[in-house]
Amino acid sequence: MGSSDKKPSAISGLLGMKCPNCHKGRVFVNKSVLPLGKCLSMADNCSECGYKMKHESNNGGGINYALTVSLLFLNLVWYWPIFGLSYKDYSFYYFLLTSTCVVVILQPWLMRYSRIIYLYLFASFGGGK
Repeated sequence: MGSSDKKPSAISGLLGMKCPNCHKGRVFVNKSVLPLGKCLSMADNCSECGYKMKHESNNGGGINYALTVSLLFLNLVWYWPIFGLSYKDYSFYYFLLTSTCVVVILQPWLMRYSRIIYLYLFASFGGGK
């Protein structure tokens, strides 16, 4: 077994948005999220191992919600120490506005990663051919 036959790790496959079975083939048709209308276009099968990518029409919606809400709360990690939050002024409203803008800007990547996480968590490994 040569070094080119070695299967990449699941974490590198997940972060690189690769096939959940072989961690080599691309899941999405486009590398980039642009154009936004086609950012979620998935390949039917993996180009490397033939794994079936599409298991249902709307996979990952719940995970996308969880990622979005988590990101809203994670914005506190950087916002609170830099700008502070108080109930005496409008800082909480500024935080909500800033967090909403961050989530809207990152939404195409969040939607892609929610589908990838869905495939890695719930797809049957090795049996998708």
